Amino acid sequence: MRNRVSRGLIALTTVVALLAVYPTSTASADTITAGDSVCSMYVNSIGFGAVCSSSVPYIPGVNSPPPPTWRERLNGNVFIPCRDFPIPEGIKLGKAPDGKSWVLRVRIEDYNLDKFNGGDSVHLERMFVPVSGAERDQCRDMEYMDQFWREFGSIYPPPALQIKPTYTPRVNVPAYFSLTRESSMVLQNTGDPGAMDSAYYDATHNLTMRGLVTELLVDPGDGTAPFTCALGVGKMDDGFDGYDEKADPFHQMSTCSHKYQKSSASQPDGMYTVKLKLTWTVSYWKGGPDWVKVGTATIDAVQRLPVQEVQSIGG
Repeated sequence: MRNRVSRGLIALTTVVALLAVYPTSTASADTITAGDSVCSMYVNSIGFGAVCSSSVPYIPGVNSPPPPTWRERLNGNVFIPCRDFPIPEGIKLGKAPDGKSWVLRVRIEDYNLDKFNGGDSVHLERMFVPVSGAERDQCRDMEYMDQFWREFGSIYPPPALQIKPTYTPRVNVPAYFSLTRESSMVLQNTGDPGAMDSAYYDATHNLTMRGLVTELLVDPGDGTAPFTCALGVGKMDDGFDGYDEKADPFHQMSTCSHKYQKSSASQPDGMYTVKLKLTWTVSYWKGGPDWVKVGTATIDAVQRLPVQEVQSIGG
């Protein structure tokens, strides 16, 4: 019998204009054994957790059968791989084309209906798109699809990029990049449900897992080279934000910064396309003195960012 126990943190933030998130690597490691069950920890593009299966072959009338595939669970219904959500507050988009309105569209991609978990490559992609009424109907919310969306309960939170001293960078003024605390860590230290740090907890096997963003690669979108920011575990309490509010932007300890030489006025929609690559490091704990690394997953994201000519640093 297979079992996946998870509690996920999903936060649609108000500070990042996220167009899409794409997985680029997966890893897995270690197993634990309890009775006739074997649990394998995993980390992939969806998130992380453990799959527990019986080491005893299936015998009708004696033990539980293998889990049904997604196709079997559809019970003859059509698989609808997308859903639309309202645009989060704080996200500023241009006027939608006539007859259309902006939505946050989330899609299930690279799925395999003949696998019990959707397959090894299944993942979510998000984008802001203008849709008509007919296009909205293509992603209609059907109750029978709820079971498949729940499969993504342990997904990494969408990256919420913070930029200081102002969210709209100014030309020739260093812009400092960081992630919010909620979008850069998924922890689980207790089995208490509902906590902000809920990730994966299996009380039956005394298994706890956590995920941390340990590296952020930023391509600023202005033709200059990408730069890498190391995000250490020790910085988690301040949300990986090394910006000193009492100092000016030209005298900061943080090295996760970029100085734009031109405004984004000539760019499509007046914004640079900033590409992010986040490295999630996942570990588990099963009662020993240390966390054991499972592996890493690299997630790509895209953000649109306006850059203005200098007016005032504080605005």
